[in-house]
Amino acid sequence: MKKTILIAGSGGYLGSEMVKDFLSKGYKIKALDRHFFGYKFGDIENKNIEVIQEDIRWIGEDFLRGVDVIINLAGLSNDPSVDLAPAASEDINYIGAVELAKKAKNVGVKKYIFSSSCSVYGQGDDTQLTEESKLRPVSLYAILKAKAEEEILSLSDDNFCVTSLRNSTLYGLSEHRMRFDLVVNLMTLNAWRDGKIFVLGGGEQWRPLMHLKDAINAFERVIEEDNLSKINKQTFNVGSNNQNYKIIQVANLVRNVLPNTKIESIPSDTDKRDYNVLFNKIRQILNFEPRFTVEDGIKEIVEALERKIIDGNDTRTNTVRYYKHLIDTDRVLSDVKLRGRIF
Repeated sequence: MKKTILIAGSGGYLGSEMVKDFLSKGYKIKALDRHFFGYKFGDIENKNIEVIQEDIRWIGEDFLRGVDVIINLAGLSNDPSVDLAPAASEDINYIGAVELAKKAKNVGVKKYIFSSSCSVYGQGDDTQLTEESKLRPVSLYAILKAKAEEEILSLSDDNFCVTSLRNSTLYGLSEHRMRFDLVVNLMTLNAWRDGKIFVLGGGEQWRPLMHLKDAINAFERVIEEDNLSKINKQTFNVGSNNQNYKIIQVANLVRNVLPNTKIESIPSDTDKRDYNVLFNKIRQILNFEPRFTVEDGIKEIVEALERKIIDGNDTRTNTVRYYKHLIDTDRVLSDVKLRGRIF
């Protein structure tokens, strides 16, 4: 019998594709999200999905009963978004993630998989970083990931299996919640639309990259691993040793697909992240190896843009810009409402 999985953050870039993938494999899905970006799986006709519009901070334990696995993808994503609302980010990305794990443990959920990030390594040194390397987060987003990860892992015991997946920077097509604030996706859009890519800070910064479909596969490996000693209270870097790239290399990969692209270098860059990561542990323990390449991701995004499956000018594809839009809209509405109504 297939497992029941609650995916928190199910309406996001990774979550919306994960829901579709898992449903196609027969899992029963509880799709939990605030649905800031509007997609609520209305196009899916499947008796195995239950859509829950709620915030992880306020979700009741009753919603968690009967769940076998919780995957927590929820949170304000990326550095600028967290900096826009630091108090809310701490409340959701850190406290909310920990409290969700505690509630899950209370009601007997067997597995909790936390979606962390390789950004917890921050400014790495010249060596490749393993799960044992010192964490040096340089942004509030990464600091909150590291804090949540540590506290959630401490909840694990023989009856509550906790795993943290430190994902590489994702790329690739997400049909219902596309993001053009991720490096490969953004460069591809700029090259396709404007014929130009801007590379900040000289482009010598390292980033580990991974297609979102490979990320989904990694989560499924943890779901289906029955030998809990392999995954309980464990952290895994998720990605491929072959997909550590300097930013300038990513720009050149995009230009290889779109040859008329100009690359312009801008010396300054406020983003201090720089990390080259090793992924041996997940390959050896879970037999995980990504199947998709950066070139695959670039080509599928170009095709989706040309076929108008996605819109590069949609405000929702830039997370922080859309959050600012919501905040500004709320402010305007608050100013004109009387007794909670516009008319």
